Amino acid sequence: MKDVTAAIIIKGEEVLIARRAPGEKHAGSWEFPGGKVEAGETPEACLKRELAEEFGIEVKVQGFVKSSLYEYPQGSIRLLAYRVKILHGEIELRAHDRYEWVGVKQLPNYELLPADVPIADYLREYLS
Repeated sequence: MKDVTAAIIIKGEEVLIARRAPGEKHAGSWEFPGGKVEAGETPEACLKRELAEEFGIEVKVQGFVKSSLYEYPQGSIRLLAYRVKILHGEIELRAHDRYEWVGVKQLPNYELLPADVPIADYLREYLS
């Protein structure tokens, strides 16, 4: 099972989601940004690295939110969601073709990756 991280970045009453660009795995699907935890890396370090690489932003990881398990055809993942605050930088799209700030009640209107859905459901309950 692979550990994968997800950033829960909240601005006001909205949360950041991003759509994977054409040519990327799961292109066209929406997700909470993040990525695979590398060997010897903590989930928090993974989020800092991934958000710098994919969005050009520096972040502070504030705390664990929730995990989600999902069996994709290529293998199982454990998605680890953390609350994250942007410290520096403006969002640049490097692995995604779009991002949106979305009210948690609107998350079901987006085609989220399956592992992200339980996180979205939790946020709707917690932040509504």
